[in-house]
Amino acid sequence: MWIAIIIIVVLVILVISMYNTLVRLRQKVKNSWSQIDVQLQRRFDLIPNLVETVKGYSNYEKKTLTEVINARNEAIKSSNKEDEIETNKKLGNLVKKMIVSFEKYPELKADKNFMDLQNNLVNIENGLSLARSRYNRAVLAYKNSLEMFPSNMFGIIFNFKPEMFFEMSKDEAETIKIKF
Repeated sequence: MWIAIIIIVVLVILVISMYNTLVRLRQKVKNSWSQIDVQLQRRFDLIPNLVETVKGYSNYEKKTLTEVINARNEAIKSSNKEDEIETNKKLGNLVKKMIVSFEKYPELKADKNFMDLQNNLVNIENGLSLARSRYNRAVLAYKNSLEMFPSNMFGIIFNFKPEMFFEMSKDEAETIKIKF
């Protein structure tokens, strides 16, 4: 009889431990995603200021500015994580293109306000890259737990759902060439 009680207690402890591990990993993914959200919001807030500063230089490519603003607005309207990832990939590509195209305009680079905004944008992009890396590591640990035995059984029983990676698009992975 005591052996049965000990086995039941061990099984209960095992279930609680596995459940808590899955919850902890899921919370780490959510926390990592919130760090991405912080960086995205900083980017969203900075882009209009940068665009307004650049608009003062009539030679600047208006098409690029329009694309960036449209992509920003589309990213803000994202309704779920999958859409948010996709729209922010597009916005990231356009921001990268915009930063590189700044190199064509020496008079723009001489503007102190512009340079401060550009430096802030570069810092935000670096922070976003770091946040995405942390998020992807958290998703990997969580997915591994959902796929490995015996925690995968508890993931199914307690309805834990896998998360998406925030992967770079092919455009982001390519280095943009500066043309003068």
